[in-house]
Amino acid sequence: MIGKKCIVRCDKSGVFYGEVAEIEGQRCALRNFRKLHYWEGATAVEGLAMCGTKKPDTCRFTLTVDCGEVYDMIQCIPCTDESIKSIEGVQVWTI
Repeated sequence: MIGKKCIVRCDKSGVFYGEVAEIEGQRCALRNFRKLHYWEGATAVEGLAMCGTKKPDTCRFTLTVDCGEVYDMIQCIPCTDESIKSIEGVQVWTI
């Protein structure tokens, strides 16, 4: 998974999309990542990783952060080219 753009699902901190820099147990270091706060157009994280979202206008994805870590990763799924294009095309969610 290192160096790949993935969907990272965590136990309590949420769902993230970004480039995996390092994994050690449940700790995952990410680069150029976004939190996927809410989405429509995919039934679960597996659908997001394979196809992206079919309803990008209703999604709530944060801005991209250069680097960070999560400490409660429970799932990491590599994204397809289709999914990457879809997720990166979603506008930044703001209030």
